[in-house]
This record gives sequence, structure tokens and C-alpha cells, in this order.
Amino acid sequence: MIVKRKGIILLLIIMLLVALSGLIPYGKALTVEYENSNRLLAYMPIEDQQRFQIRYTHSVHRTLVVEIYQIDNEQIVQVELIYENFAIGMPSNAHGEETFNHKDGKYFISNMHRVFNKIDLRTGQVIANHTLIVDGVQKPFREFVEPGTWARLEVASLSFWQRLRGDEITWKKKD
Repeated sequence: MIVKRKGIILLLIIMLLVALSGLIPYGKALTVEYENSNRLLAYMPIEDQQRFQIRYTHSVHRTLVVEIYQIDNEQIVQVELIYENFAIGMPSNAHGEETFNHKDGKYFISNMHRVFNKIDLRTGQVIANHTLIVDGVQKPFREFVEPGTWARLEVASLSFWQRLRGDEITWKKKD
């Protein structure tokens, strides 16, 4: 009887430890949350120094804009900006150590080092078609975020349970 009771207690302790281990954050992920609610909509495993892009059509001048970012520890660093028009909302030159170039009808601001803890954006409902690009693979935001939604991108370590609550953004490399 005592052996059976010890076995049950040991089993309960093991089950509790397994359940608690699901709360321990591991691995780095680029997360997409609903507004600032901490409600995880999607996530993508990501490594330090890995780059990603956000591409969209500007709502005013309706030209393509590409923002290029790199992961640096827990921060998102904008490293380049590519656009086609100087209209409202677009820079007319580089600042500090940045470089400004014009090639094939596009403007490039490179050597940027603009650091963000998070990026808030409202996904376009009609024109913008915000798209997340990683390693050349494109995923429209509308696949994991309702158009018109305020979304927050952030780098975080997620636990097993958090990963279950959000949809992993899967990447299929083109052959």
C-alpha cells in the first residue's frame, strides 16, 4: 500500500514537472500579436542576425515599399529601405552614416541602424497587401492577420504552451 502511494505521488510530481516545463520559454521567434494585448496570432522561429522584409504598397502614392530588418538579440533593427516615390511619408535623403542611392527607378537607403523593441503596423484592407518575406519566401499578412488589424511584431522566447496558442508561420522553400 505504501509503495503504491509513493508511486502515485511520484507520478503526480512528474506530471506537474512536465506541465510546468511547458511554461519555460525557449528559442527565439518573431511574434505577431493582436494590438498590444499579448494575444499571439502567429509566430516564426528566427535566429540572431537573420533578416526579414516587410513589403507593402503605400496607401497614398500607391508605390511599392520594402523595409528590411535584422534580428539583433531581442531587438529588431531596420537596415535598409527601398521605395519608388518621395511622396508623403517617405524620406528624401539618408541621415548620419546611412547611404542614399537611386537605381532602376528605386531609392535605396542602406547602412541603416534603426533599433526597435517592437514594430506596430496596421495591415492594409485593400491596397497595401502587407507581406512578410523571409529567405525569399513570401507570406501575406492576411494569411494570419485580419486585414485592417493593428498588429505588433516583436522578438520573444515562447514557451510550448504559447506556441500552441499561436499559429506558426510555415515556410516552404521554392524548388
